[in-house]
Amino acid sequence: MLTTTKYTQQIKTEATRLGFSFCGIAKAEFLKEEAPKLEYWLNQQMHGKMQYMENHFDKRLDPTKLVEGAKSVITLMYNYYPKEEQRADSYKISKYAYGEDYHKVIKKKLLELVVFLEDKIGEINCRVFVDSAPVLERAWAQKSGLGWIGKNGMLINKQQGSFFFLAEIILDVALDDDSPVKDYCGSCTACIDACPTEALLPNKVVNGSKCISYFTIELKDELIPNEVKGKFNDWVFGCDICQDVCPWNRFSLAHKEPKFKADDKLLNFSKHEWKEITEEIFQEIFKKSAVKRTKFAGLKRNIEFLEGK
Repeated sequence: MLTTTKYTQQIKTEATRLGFSFCGIAKAEFLKEEAPKLEYWLNQQMHGKMQYMENHFDKRLDPTKLVEGAKSVITLMYNYYPKEEQRADSYKISKYAYGEDYHKVIKKKLLELVVFLEDKIGEINCRVFVDSAPVLERAWAQKSGLGWIGKNGMLINKQQGSFFFLAEIILDVALDDDSPVKDYCGSCTACIDACPTEALLPNKVVNGSKCISYFTIELKDELIPNEVKGKFNDWVFGCDICQDVCPWNRFSLAHKEPKFKADDKLLNFSKHEWKEITEEIFQEIFKKSAVKRTKFAGLKRNIEFLEGK
């Protein structure tokens, strides 16, 4: 027991040194409360055309199907809240995409943490995840005591809000578990009221097929449906509305990750410059950014949609 506690403390200390804001641990077990919720969400077609969400149902709920002999799930939170934001009269992209692609930045840190674990514990069986596999990240973060799931479907941390990337290490080592925390949303409906496409439903259900992020990133169709025309509030890649209005994000602190710093050109882009953007400029500004997911043609489609074309 003493060794388990020692390893747990060492992991959290090293996670802090690597730049993670919070680290929590949960026992690797079947997510029985999430199973019917995920099944309902899929059956109601709330994933839209994100067909990949239908795959690996069992793996999403059972970490032992991802890592044989799994005993613990370590969940880590990495802050991306920017010190500076885009000019107000511009087309907007989600804050998480301001800097370099978070997948690569955080995965490197996770692998460093694994090397640390192997040095302290010896040979372990584990896998690292950064929004890159069938893992219900927010459920594990909640089980690990890092926060609660808000009415906008985001993991909200009482100390610093929700502008965080979540990452996990599933491993075959027993560690000390953390306890879930209370839900502090109360009667607040700020996020639900602010969502222009009515994607946020009661009981913390998010209709992904109505989310602005879905339309501007995940939907690969040539055209965005006419029924949402005029509802995007100038968002051209992703959307932060439900986070921006959340009272808990008044506690957000600016990140300290140099690789997440936004390109000055991006911050000062006017709507005219967005409309005139060339593929060369797109590649220059977003060469390491998650915005590349939508490709130049997708970004142009989104801009034209906002322009009413």
